[in-house]
Amino acid sequence: MIVALDEERLENDLLGGQLSCACAGRLAPWGHGRTRVVRQLDRPDVSSRPRRVICTSCRRTHVLVPPAALPRRRDAIEAVGAALLKAAGGHGHRVIADQLGLPPSTVRNWLRRARRRAEHLRGQAVRALFALGGEVSDIEPRATPLADAVEALGLAASAVVRRFGWTGTSPWRIIAAISRGLLLAPLPGG
Repeated sequence: MIVALDEERLENDLLGGQLSCACAGRLAPWGHGRTRVVRQLDRPDVSSRPRRVICTSCRRTHVLVPPAALPRRRDAIEAVGAALLKAAGGHGHRVIADQLGLPPSTVRNWLRRARRRAEHLRGQAVRALFALGGEVSDIEPRATPLADAVEALGLAASAVVRRFGWTGTSPWRIIAAISRGLLLAPLPGG
């Protein structure tokens, strides 16, 4: 799975033979995934059909995940991010779901998964922040591990914007890229 921040550039890089697999083999187009509808917070739903690619060396396949989506999630990254921000601020899943107009069970499941992954996400964010030359000392301790993770992810996204100038890009799309699309994925081994 490869998370795209700029789908057009990613497609051009793919067709130009400039994308590579972890094994260093060249990635080539290999059709598309099934069409999926991504539910947006304040806009109409978006339909997308993610591009599939295959490594010409190891033959592993990958999916190029659109920037608004998370793998295996119906809702846009901005909806998930809004819920995480509200949870980091102390709100419960029912209040968040009501404020965002989403099913409570959906928000509850997001928050459970994010809380389980909080330390892992914080670690990813701190490594990204350090690699980008950001100040790790800027991370203020928060009331919960989830709030710590959200704080660190936000600082890492800010460092990406400063370093690469992606001022028009949603911070949550940058955070999805920092987490390699695994913001709400299960932790390895459970």
